[in-house]
Order: sequence, then structure tokens, then C-alpha cells
Amino acid sequence: MTNLKDMWVSVLTRIEPTMQRTNFVTWFQNTSLVEVKETSAGRVAVVGVPTAFARDWIIGKYRIKVLQAVQEVDGEIKDLEFDIVSAGGLDVSQISSRPEKKVRKVRNKPEINLGNGLRSKMLNNRYTLSSFIAGQENRLPHAAATAVANMPGGIYNPMYIYGGVGLGKTHLLQAIGNAILKDDPEKVVRYITAERFVSEVVESIKRGEMNRFKGHYRDVDVLLLDDVQFFAKKKSSEQEFFHTFDELYDSNKQIVLTSDRPPSELEDLDKRITTRFGMGMVTEILMPEFETRVAILQQKAAEAGMLIDPEVLEFIAANVTTSIRELEGVLRQVITEAQIDDRVPTVKSAVEVFRKLYRAKEIIGYDIEKKRLDRSIMTSQDVMEAVSCYYRVTVGELTGEVRKKEVMVPRQVCMYIIRHELDESFEKIGEDFGGRMHTTVMNACNRILKKLKKDSRLVRDINAIKKEIGL
Repeated sequence: MTNLKDMWVSVLTRIEPTMQRTNFVTWFQNTSLVEVKETSAGRVAVVGVPTAFARDWIIGKYRIKVLQAVQEVDGEIKDLEFDIVSAGGLDVSQISSRPEKKVRKVRNKPEINLGNGLRSKMLNNRYTLSSFIAGQENRLPHAAATAVANMPGGIYNPMYIYGGVGLGKTHLLQAIGNAILKDDPEKVVRYITAERFVSEVVESIKRGEMNRFKGHYRDVDVLLLDDVQFFAKKKSSEQEFFHTFDELYDSNKQIVLTSDRPPSELEDLDKRITTRFGMGMVTEILMPEFETRVAILQQKAAEAGMLIDPEVLEFIAANVTTSIRELEGVLRQVITEAQIDDRVPTVKSAVEVFRKLYRAKEIIGYDIEKKRLDRSIMTSQDVMEAVSCYYRVTVGELTGEVRKKEVMVPRQVCMYIIRHELDESFEKIGEDFGGRMHTTVMNACNRILKKLKKDSRLVRDINAIKKEIGL
């Protein structure tokens, strides 16, 4: 078989039924067969993997399985090599010889009943490992979370995730729970905040039900606890959690914790607890770099069903640098105001939202004074430039002879705005557009007027252009 892609698909088709579905998708996503080469030891298949972490994991866990599958496809291959290849890998989610397991769902409820009186805050099904855009700066916490989801109670137990507010700690925490439940719906996964844990301790003490409380927390397969720093100076809750932690850890049950600081800086917690936090994997979530922030915004805009100019997303990403939660909040506000005004988002509308939310903060990448135009001194050229920028055509194409639709519509829009907003005569507009007859301009304006009565997208486009130039 000479086609490397087909050969690798055949290999993956053999591997997929032999392992858990989530493990298969996680570790073989974006892999490829790079080449089959002749060496002094015989034929060697070179497998491409996207990261060093994936390479090491596959070699450690699945190397024999992969070699056996490769040899079933080509019996002359004697060995494997692994190279890191960042592009060109397969989307393995389509490779399957079995139906997906169904995941239990509870709708419209803040909690889920885990049985025997045990309850958990409901996991948000939007929080998945695949929807967490890691970027270079957060590949380690994402990879570690994936490893925990694939092997609960393994080498990364406990897992401790720390970082600032709104950076995605809860996303990763709940994504681990969702992935574990997807793979095995019978697992008992409990997600809770430290604040809620403290409240339950207090209530159990009042009611004399501490034995029942202990049973509830020590009867789980996975404990996901958010904001562990909340235990500070709450001795009863702290001690109860300490004993719960030890019980679960000794039983190889997975524990995942989040905090706003590393274990060494939790000064108000018992050292017996903080030292245990470092026994597994301690990883920090950082604020994503500019390119990753743009990618996050692109994903959120797509989820909202809104097509947004990349310049708008880049403006938001450049100006929101402390929290993903704030990043999404600004985008949500920009989208909402655009929908209310029946227009598409522009850089100027994003600037206005940003100024309302952050009045004292300096705006990067946008000179407000230069962008603000006075209608009394606005010219046809100003409108032409705004229209050409919006529709991504040149001013020369607007005033030239090109009659393609992608130029004709912007040209007619431009004429319409100049006529109705600047009150220029048809004759003057015709001169500005390459010496066209005034009847040509009149017909263009009339066409736009008719379209505006039934074309809501055109309404949004014209409103956006007008707002961009201050009309």
C-alpha cells in the first residue's frame, strides 16, 4: 500500500476497537504516517504526532499496539519511529467501528443525584477538553487534564490547577469530569466548590450528621473541588477535607483541585494539606497570548452564529489582557449591541463598548480623535474609504468600470450614503465616480432604497458603515 494516508487510516481502524474511545481520540488525534523507509535493520514506519507529550505517551502506553497494527497492514515493517509533526494529521473522530456511549443528562437542574443521598453540582456540558483553546502557554495544564481524564487515579493524582481569576480553571476542572463520565457513565463524579463544602460541614455539625457527610464524600470515584483557598481559617472544614483527601487518595480515587495560588502560598492552610497537594501534578494556567485570545474570540463568535471582521476580534484581544472571562464579556456585549442596532460589529462599535466598560483604561490600536469625523467637513472620499474598507475592495474599483457583483453592490451603497447623508447632487456624485451619468447614480440609489425594504443584512451593513464614520 503506497498511499500513506490510507495506510494510516487502516492502522487506526485496527487500533480503535482495542481501547477506550476517549483514549483513542485523545492520543491519536492529528497523528499521521510520515513515511515508510528502508534501514539496515529493515523497513521502518515513521509516525507523526503533534506534540512531544503525545509522542511520549503513545510510546509508553501504545507502542506495541501500534506496531502490531502496522504489521497487519504491511508485514515487512520491522519497527517504528516517532517524529513531532505539527500539521497534516488526521481527524480521528470520524474513525469508529462502534457506537458512542450515551452520557446521562439531567436537564434544568443545578444538581445531579449520584445515589445514596449523594449530590453534586451539575457539570456544564459546554466545558470540554476539546473546547479549551490551550495555546502554547497552557499546553501543559491541558495535556495533564487530558491524561487525568484518560487515567483517573493515575500518576497525576492529585491534580492541582492554579491561576488568576477568569483564566479557565473551572473549565478544565469540569472538562475532566465530563470526559470521565463520557467514557464511563457509571463513575461517581462529584463537583463542588470549597465554599459549598464548608456550608455542608456547618449544616452537618448542626444536625449531628457528620458520619453521613463523611460517607457522602468518601463514596466517590472522582472529586472535583473548586477554589480550595476558601478553606483558609476554617479549621473544622479544613480538617474534614484533610481526612477525606487521605481516604480518597489511599483508595486511588482521582482528586482535582483548583486555587488562585500555588500550594506553597496557601499560608493559612495546614501544611499537612498543602504538602499533599504537591504529590501529583501542580500546574499553572496563564493568560493566553494575543494569538490564542484571537482564536478564543473566533470560537465564541462562531458559537454565537455571528460573522465578525477579524480586525474587531484583534482589537478586543489587544485590549483585554487579564481574564478570559472579561474577553468573552466584551465580545458578548459587542454582539448584543450590534444585534440591537441591527448592524454588524465594527472596530468603532467595539471601541464604544470598551469605553463604557473600562472608562479609565487606555485603548490600544485605535486613535479615537483621528477616527471621529465631523459631518460638516466629511467628503465623498471619506465615505468611499469607509465603504472600500468594509467590503474589502479598493477605492479604484468603486470608481472604476468593474461590474462584478462584489464591486457593484458596494459602489451602489457608497453612492446611496453620499446622496442621503452628505446631500450631494447626482451630478457631483457621478463626477466623483469616474464621470458617470447622473441617471446612473439615481438608478443606483433607487436600487438600494428598494433593497433596504426587504434585505436586513444590507440594513446592517449600511448602519455599520455609517456608525464607523460617525454618521
